[in-house]
Parts: sequence; C-alpha cells; structure tokens
Amino acid sequence: MHPYLHPMTSARPSRRKLIMLAIFAVFLMPLVARAALYAAGNGPRSWRDADWSSTGTLPPAADDKAARVIVFTGTAGAWKGIFAVHSWVVLKPAGAHDWTRYDVVGWGNPVRTNGWPPDGRWFGNTPVAIADISGADAEKLIPRIEATVNAYRFNHAGDYRIWPGPNSNSFTAAVLRAVPELGVALPPNAVGRDFRAGFYAGRTDSGTGVELNLAGFAAVKLGWVEGVEVNLLGLVAGLDLRHPGVKLPGFGRIGVESPVATALAK
Repeated sequence: MHPYLHPMTSARPSRRKLIMLAIFAVFLMPLVARAALYAAGNGPRSWRDADWSSTGTLPPAADDKAARVIVFTGTAGAWKGIFAVHSWVVLKPAGAHDWTRYDVVGWGNPVRTNGWPPDGRWFGNTPVAIADISGADAEKLIPRIEATVNAYRFNHAGDYRIWPGPNSNSFTAAVLRAVPELGVALPPNAVGRDFRAGFYAGRTDSGTGVELNLAGFAAVKLGWVEGVEVNLLGLVAGLDLRHPGVKLPGFGRIGVESPVATALAK
C-alpha cells in the first residue's frame, strides 16, 4: 500500500461519482421509466393515426357571452411524449361568436391561428387547462395577449427549434410572461418553456421569484409559483412549494393536485 494512501480512501465513492449518480437518478431514471411506458402503450405513432377532434369541453363561443382566456397543455405526440407536452392559448372577447386558438408548430410559419379545435385533442391526448379566466379579468388580459402574439419574435419559417427552443412552449411562456397576473407556470415537462435568447438573470415568468438562465440549456429558479427548479439541458427537476409536489423529467409534476387558475392572482 502506498504510504500516503489512507486505507478508507479507495473504498469511499468519489464526489464526482456521487454527483453523476445523483444526476442519473433525478434526470435520467424518470425518462427511462417514461420510455418504458411509451413502448408498452398502444398510442398512435403517427400524426395520421391520431385523433385531433374536439373534446367538447368548451361550449360554442356564441353561447359563452363573457370574455375568456384558457391555457391548455396536451401530451406531445409519438416519442416526444416521453419528454414533453405541447401548449396553446385560447381566447374570446365578450360577445365574440368564435374562439381563437394560438399555437406554434414546427413546419411552415410557426404561429398558427385556429389550426385545430380550441379544445381539440393533441395527438389523441385529452388536453388539460392550467388557467381558465373569464369575465372582466379576461377582458383585461386579451389586448396584451394579442399584442404578444402579434409581436412574437420567432414567427418566421425556420425559426422553430424543437430543442431547446423556440418551440410551442417557448411561445406560450412568452404569453404568460406578458400576463403574470395569471399566477401560473407551464408544467416542468413543457420542454422549451425556459428558452431565452441568451443569458438571463431576473424575475421568473410569474414575477414571484428569481431565475438564472443560460439560453434554456440550464437554469435555476426559486419562486412562489415556480417553486424550486433546476433545468439541465431542458429537463426540469424540483419541488412545488405552493401545492406540495415533486417535479420530474418526463412525468412533470406529481403531488397535490394543482387547481386551475380561474381568477387573476392577487
């Protein structure tokens, strides 16, 4: 034995190995589990085989007289569903006879208006509303949402990037930044929501915390709405403080059911 080597040194895991094991357990094991579930499932593997029809969740716009703003998410299609959800924004001013749906997609001009039913399934998956605001509160938000959609920077063919963004979730995140009164954040498996055009240090999207972000490749957040989050290459792990739960890559948030926002956060 080398005279300067303590007998316990070689048996003790190195700090680097412990860090690598922690990263594997927190960021990669959930994805392995999600991939196994995908492989065992019988969901559609192609967009041609998927159901894109309305779920019937929303009434005809003419029957819903009040202004309304809804943010939906739906599990992404095929293998992308292992990692991510897709998100979009639906709105109608008071008295409008039609809903307006805004998405960003990866072909042609990214920003699409009414490409699918407002409450349509996404790749066969039933969407989930994370915010559903109506009445005077919604009326206040609609002009800013419309202005954000019209001014969205990455709205030309070729601007879309599936990772780390700008993608569909980057678009919805931009809308949420414009209306922080909603008091909601996209789920942690909305890959692309943390995209920034360069280094960012400042307030979180909800305005309730602080964030350090390296163009969406890595980020750290601490806030009341966002909780504690660590983003590593677009995969997010963390804790929800407001509605107790854990955040895991692929699975999103697991814990106490988070209520849908139905009024502006005070």
